[in-house]
Amino acid sequence: MGLLKTLRQTSGGLALATSALMAACAAAVTWAQDTTQDTTTAAGLIHHTVVERDAIRRSFARPKFLPVPASNPATPAQIALGTALFSDTRLSRDGSMSCATCHDPQRALTDGASRGTGIAGVALKRNTPSLWNLAWGESFMWDGSAATLEEQAKGPIEHPLEMDQKLADAVAVLRSDPAMTTAFVDAFGGAGVTDANLLKALAGYVRTLVSPPTRFDKWVEGDEQALTPTEIKGFELFIGTGGCSKCHGTWRFTDEAYHDIGLPAGKDSGRGDVAGAHMNNAFKTPSLRELVWTAPYMHDGSLATIEATNDHYFGGVENRPTISKDVPLIIPVSSENRRQMTAFLKTLSSEAPPQAFDLSPVVQEPEPPAVAVPASEVHHQHNHFAPRAVKIKRGQPLTFYNTDDRTHAIRANGPGINVTLDAYQPGSKVVLTFPDPGTYTVSCSIHPKEKLTISVTDDTAAAETADSK
Repeated sequence: MGLLKTLRQTSGGLALATSALMAACAAAVTWAQDTTQDTTTAAGLIHHTVVERDAIRRSFARPKFLPVPASNPATPAQIALGTALFSDTRLSRDGSMSCATCHDPQRALTDGASRGTGIAGVALKRNTPSLWNLAWGESFMWDGSAATLEEQAKGPIEHPLEMDQKLADAVAVLRSDPAMTTAFVDAFGGAGVTDANLLKALAGYVRTLVSPPTRFDKWVEGDEQALTPTEIKGFELFIGTGGCSKCHGTWRFTDEAYHDIGLPAGKDSGRGDVAGAHMNNAFKTPSLRELVWTAPYMHDGSLATIEATNDHYFGGVENRPTISKDVPLIIPVSSENRRQMTAFLKTLSSEAPPQAFDLSPVVQEPEPPAVAVPASEVHHQHNHFAPRAVKIKRGQPLTFYNTDDRTHAIRANGPGINVTLDAYQPGSKVVLTFPDPGTYTVSCSIHPKEKLTISVTDDTAAAETADSK
């Protein structure tokens, strides 16, 4: 069995590849109430034109359709079945709870508790996350242990401290119900009640849970009166000196990544149990949509209010080796600024308990596999690998350059190999050597959507490197 040889070193002077929009959002932006004038940061260093300010706003615009995978297009019959199953207590071992017990539609799809309580009556180790806007999710659970919503649906059903029901037993119970059997046949055809169809129905329903537009969305669309000056100032801080939008970006206000944000360390290793010790204390960046209705906050429910959450980031972050480099340890923010930030964050929530917003579904075909190209180096830039597929010969070094403005951490899996490396920072590089032929997958522990396929061969001609051309 071959071993993966690694070499880490720092390379000075590497240019950081950043988009104009990310640079703009990372800067401390001051917006002018008079939109006909250019504006500057507080330091007076970066000027933002009307076009640039509009681009920043548009980066938070809501989508116009609901993406659904071709593997589970979720017809109306399937969604209706999933809706019924979501509240069906027969999915639990003793019939005492359903998915809706913890993800209560009347509580913005949460349970309002610091930590959930399962069938055993024992508090679980994590806070119940809301289910809004997961159709756009890239991995699931606080630790990213589920790659799809179908996989995620299985977890709570079978977990011994949650619903404690073997999927096969749940299927047997549902098959004994003629009405439910008919509903499955109507939704999925002749196969009827199966493990896979049960999970598809639940996932199909969850994908329809889209949070409704709020005053912030009206402002993004051009209604200048939708937000107050205090709320707009809070947004300036959010995308500027507060540094919040680096992780809480896009219309969903999440980067779909995993970070140690400096909460007091407990027994829960979080992402570390999935991706290795260097990801200890890291948890998924939650969306900020419907924040008002989904307290308490954090993976352990330890912060009861939005104000307490702001206080954590603006002075309560604990420093340790696993702390995310995207989390500033000290940000001087006045009491007035904190009030403005809180005011802005509340504009991401509905004025009344939210109800799911209807969007027309559009089937998303899977992205075709990238064509492998000869290469001796790969660049991490704009949160993806470039190129996305390479071919090398056995024993040939492959150099990974972090030319992004984000921290990354490489995981390599393939024949006889399952290795996770420590995080590498912008401007640094990692060199990997693959001693055995085969197909390998390299991903990022922090940003799981980033994937690279490596074809390692003994054929020297087929594996001609970029340098030898």
